[in-house]
Amino acid sequence: MMRSYPGILAALALTAICSAGEPVSFVAPDKGIVHGLAWGSGQNAVVLAHGGRFNKESWENQAQRLASSGFRVIAFDFRQSEDGRRFDVLAAIGYMRNTGAKTVSVIGASMGGDYAAEAAEAQPDAIDRIVLLAAGAYTPLIRAKARKLFILGRTDVMGENTLRLPQIRNQFEKASGVKELVILEGSAHAQAIFATDQGERLMREILRFLAMP
Repeated sequence: MMRSYPGILAALALTAICSAGEPVSFVAPDKGIVHGLAWGSGQNAVVLAHGGRFNKESWENQAQRLASSGFRVIAFDFRQSEDGRRFDVLAAIGYMRNTGAKTVSVIGASMGGDYAAEAAEAQPDAIDRIVLLAAGAYTPLIRAKARKLFILGRTDVMGENTLRLPQIRNQFEKASGVKELVILEGSAHAQAIFATDQGERLMREILRFLAMP
């Protein structure tokens, strides 16, 4: 005879929902709707902006790790229009602020990092800390007041076998304020690093940077 344990089943169901993220949506400054997933709780928030080949679900493992470290986390899907993607980042930041966050950090991977950099320059006070994961080669972070972490693989390439590091290092040197450049071993690009032997170090560097006083 099979017995039913409603309390245990309910707890397991809640755990499954939390691990997958809670669906949320919010309005961007240009009135478009942005869809996301949320994890965790607390007053220190982290926004995850995915790379071009990824989506909000791709951040699940990292989001759970951040949430277990005490952060409230949201990952969102960029909309199709390239012209409005910095607004998507700002919408996610605004959502976090409007729902109780005292600090908001942004982790942007590749394309997501480039749009996060645009958002940081457009609204210099919006972001407290920004992590540019194999990103940040196009927008000098001069006005942005956020603490900045540039992090990428040493032999990551773009285009026709052009190393990404020199261009990102150049933008790092131009960036204002408190900043760090961390170079990992290998050629994996942006979020793909998490699946390599450098993935754990990448996560530790991010957690260290976010937890710094």
